[in-house]
Amino acid sequence: MRQVLGRHIVLIGMMGAGKTAIGSELARRLQVPFTDSDTEIEAAAAMSISEIFARDGEAFFRDRETQVLARILDGTPGIVSTGGGAWMRERNRDLIASRGLSIWLNCDLETLWHRVRQRSTRPLLKTADPKGTLAALIAERYPVYASADLTFDARPGDTVEAATLRLLDQVGTAHPELLETK
Repeated sequence: MRQVLGRHIVLIGMMGAGKTAIGSELARRLQVPFTDSDTEIEAAAAMSISEIFARDGEAFFRDRETQVLARILDGTPGIVSTGGGAWMRERNRDLIASRGLSIWLNCDLETLWHRVRQRSTRPLLKTADPKGTLAALIAERYPVYASADLTFDARPGDTVEAATLRLLDQVGTAHPELLETK
């Protein structure tokens, strides 16, 4: 017997919140597909997100993000990790709501900063004050992220496995209909 998803589980949140790490582990445990929308965008464009931002700008990137997200959500239900800005577009929120359960991986500034400060692959943080930029993004995005179906609060010191088990328990409790056993 294994669990089958009735619809997608879509992880939203800031860069560094753990969407890819937790999403991969959740998919492994549920034996369902895992898709990282940023990876799919990069594959479709044959360039990195930083290169897309530099060459075509954020608006172009956001349009491609919506197209890729729609394609992913048309597929077999699985775990989907979105880019940090995906949830900010109303069209993306509508797409996700129609085909999945949205879960905000809520993480505090210091934890996020610790995770992203050494990475040069974050185009939105290529500023004179990247930590200040991250704080400004949090202030802008968290009120919108709060409209997700579920909020999952990160705990400092959690391993990926521990966080995944807590998330799985939270989903099973709040939405038992989502996980079918076959």
